[in-house]
This record gives sequence, C-alpha cells and structure tokens, in this order.
Amino acid sequence: QEKGYRFRTTSDTEVLLYAYVEWGVACLEKLRGMFAFAVYDRQAQRFFLARDPMGKKPLYYTFQPGLFAFASELKALWQHPAIPRRLAAPALQAYLVLDYVPTPLSISEGIYKLEGGHYLVVDQGQPATPQPYWSPPLPQKDVPPLPEVLHRLDTLLHEAVQLRLVADVPVGVFLSGGIDSSLVAWYAQQHSESPILTFSIGFEEASYDERDYAWRVAQRLGTAHHQEVLTPQKALALVEEVFPQLDEPFADASILPTYFLSQFARQRVIVALGGDGGDELQAGYPTFIAERYAALVAWWPKPLLHLALTWAQRLLPPSDADIALDFKIRQFLRGFTGPAYQLHTRWLSSFLPEELSHLLQPEWAGHSEAILETVLGPYRDRLPPSADDFAQTAFLYYKTYLQDDILVKVDRASMYNALEVRAPLLDRQVVEFLASLPLAYRRRGSQTKWLLKKLMEGRLPQDILYRPKKGFGIPLPRWLREELRKPIEAELLRPDPWFRPAVVRQLWQAHQARQANYRKLLWNLYTFKRFARQWGFG
Repeated sequence: QEKGYRFRTTSDTEVLLYAYVEWGVACLEKLRGMFAFAVYDRQAQRFFLARDPMGKKPLYYTFQPGLFAFASELKALWQHPAIPRRLAAPALQAYLVLDYVPTPLSISEGIYKLEGGHYLVVDQGQPATPQPYWSPPLPQKDVPPLPEVLHRLDTLLHEAVQLRLVADVPVGVFLSGGIDSSLVAWYAQQHSESPILTFSIGFEEASYDERDYAWRVAQRLGTAHHQEVLTPQKALALVEEVFPQLDEPFADASILPTYFLSQFARQRVIVALGGDGGDELQAGYPTFIAERYAALVAWWPKPLLHLALTWAQRLLPPSDADIALDFKIRQFLRGFTGPAYQLHTRWLSSFLPEELSHLLQPEWAGHSEAILETVLGPYRDRLPPSADDFAQTAFLYYKTYLQDDILVKVDRASMYNALEVRAPLLDRQVVEFLASLPLAYRRRGSQTKWLLKKLMEGRLPQDILYRPKKGFGIPLPRWLREELRKPIEAELLRPDPWFRPAVVRQLWQAHQARQANYRKLLWNLYTFKRFARQWGFG
C-alpha cells in the first residue's frame, strides 16, 4: 500500500500478485508461509510458477507438444485430452522402495513435481528448467553458546506460532503427547487468552496408543482437549474414503489416522497447527540412534550381514507391536547393503532396490538396482565437498522423506477434510536457524532432539520430554490378518502386469502364518494396486 497499490480484497492472493508486479522473482525472498502459485504475465506471455521453500503445498506441471499445463493435482491434468496417462517405470521402482513417489518424478510419465524452494519461468509455452531460490543451510562446524541458541530459538518459535494463530476462523492444535506437538501447543497457549482447542486420537492396542500422554500435556497446559479412538472398523471405512481421492500411490499408512484426526478436528476448527518438521530438523528419528551403532557392523562382509539378518529373523519371533525389536533389527541389517549416503533411506525402506528384480516383471525391472542413486544422487551432488555425512543425511531428509512423505500426508489428509494445517516448526526462519546448528545441538549420545528438550524443560513434564519416540503408526500387522484381511487379500492377489504373482502370494502367506511381519511390503503393494485400479493404469 505504501508503494501505491490499492487492494480490492483482503486476500493473500492479491498480495502475491502485487508482490510479483513489484519485485518479480525476488518476491519469493519476502514470502513466509506455505504456497504453490502461478502468475501469468499477459504482456510478456510468461508463466511464473513457484512452490514454498519446504514443499508444503503441491504443484505438478507438464510440457507436451504445443502445450504447457500445471495443477495442484495429477487428476486435474489427466482431464486434458493431450496429456497421456502412462505409468512411469522409475516412479514405480522408487515408490516400491520409498513408499512414495519422490520429487521431481510423478507416477505419470511426462508429468513432474516442482521441487520446494524452486520456481519455473515458462516463456510462450516453451520447455524450461526449474530454478532454485532457497535451500536449507548446511550445519555449522562451530558450536555457539547454549544460552544464546535457546534464546534465539525461543524468540523464533514465539513468532512462528503467533503468526500462524492469525485467522478469522477457529484455530486448534494437533496434540499427540510427543515433544513436537506439545511444544507447539505450549507456545500456542502462551498467545491465547482462553484455553486453546487440542485434538488427539488413539488406538485400542496399547503399544500404538498415546492418548494418556496427550491428556497429561493438555492438563499441564490447560487446553480444551478432545480425543477419539480409531477402531479397525473405522479404519476399514477410511480406506474406502481416502484411497479414491489419492491420485498417486502413497504407502505411509499413517495417512489414515492423520485423515481421521483432521476429520475429527474439523468438527470444531477450520485451521490447525501441527508439529511436523521437528524430527527432520532435530535428528529425531530412530535412524539417528541407529547411526551410532552403524560403525560396529558397517565393515562386515555382505555374506556375514546376510547371515546375521537370516538368524535374527529366525530367532526373534515376529511381533505386532509398534516398531518392535525384530522389526528394528531387520531394518537395521538391511540398510548396509548399499552405499553410506543411502543408509537412512534404506533403513526406512519397504523393498530394497536389489529386491525389485525378484518382485517386478522383467519389463518393469530395468535399472531398478540403481533407483536410489537416480533419486538421491542429484541431491547429494548439489552439496559441497565439505558437507559431512550428517549434512548429507539432513539434506536428503528435507528433500525426500519430509517433502514427499510427511508433508504430502498432512496436506492430503487435511485438505480432503477442508482443514488447513499449519506447521510452525517449518517456518522459514526457524528452519534456517535449526538447520544451521551442528549435530551436537541435535543429538547427545542416544538422546535425539536434544535442543528442543532443553528448551522445554520446566515447561513440559520431564517424562513427556524424555520418553522414547513413537510414530503415528497403526496396528497394521494384526489388522492385515484380521479386520482388513479380506479386502486386502482380494486386491493383492488380483492379476496385474507389474508384479510376479508367486512373490506377492508368498509375502501374504508368510505374514498370515506369522512367519514374518511383512506389513510394510504388503501395504506398499496394496496401496499401489488399489491406486492403479482406481485410475485405470494397467
């Protein structure tokens, strides 16, 4: 307004438009929030597309002969008669390993995702290459004084949460009882004169249920807390509600409880704050603990690793518990079958690249053993030679698991319920500060998220701060054998052109007989086959 622009609305869309008119591409440096947008410059016959730094909001695009098209969903692009709907083999291979299709790929050949922190300028419809405007900083080698770090982080979090509480509609907070969501709830309550609304869900199975932790945090903070239980029967109904809306295969089963939580919260609020990003920014995943033990076995010959994995599977009976010991040991040993920079990705994987040639039909298995190099290599190559193993790992987490799993899950699950979820921990200034800190401020011994825990001491109960991390998983191992068995089995054993039927059947039968816990592999296959049938692939 000071520059003479007259606003006709109070919409942020109009602000974006005038920002582009005033500053051009440089307007992206001034934006703080989540966005995916396109501006058409009629005079220059130019499109300008951009996506927020972390990739919170989706943006797909394609160049076809005589056509440039873009949308926030694949299914919108498929409506155009000139855009073919063909399965991309590299995307399928990557999905089977990662449980999601990684940027810049999409499951549909010739359609791409614009990477977070990038923009695209398209002149007169001619093909163009995305350009970066932002990237998370590398961890510093120097260790700044703790009081200074805590003060700066506290200031940034107050500001990030306060900004995201601004709304002309009711606002709430997702509260699991873990440190990230509890931290967000604490800051939100500091900026509210009345008890904030908090929401959590749980399960009947004790090893998956966090309702007691969430309730204790809510009592400590004085929030108006609401809880619900996701039963197997409700989960079965959710599968039929969620999957028809997904236009890319997505095998993170926690999209079901996230959808259920969003649906539950939407009964009372239109905006919710979540704790997403804390694990990536503060080395919070169990893989960062596993890293401490990796050096002990990294030098083992591969035959010895294979033997250890075989004996571990024989001696440890499969458990249905959340992140059980047998599952952790199996994933840990499987990770060492590739190069070091792929270690964390392999630990999180469903199928390994070298297993795909056994699973896939020959026409879909070409070059599958190199799929992680195809996906991760370009990101690794952007980093300077000075980037150590931790810097590489952190950067890969931002660009793969966070962008294409966590943020996709939250965006789809919430937006399908007309709920807007905001992530204060992924505020640009918070990310720039936390990403610049050395490993010493993220992990101390076997303690992850060390800095966040120090920050919240005295604000949250000690046993909440220092309890073992739990994911947002569902009791899938048992559900696959019981409540969900019939519909999952029918889909998995249906003939298809991609997978060897004997391999799929063997995985299914071994899980049913409790010979192994193959819930990740089976859910991955089911999700893809359900997607392919839904959208007419194959």
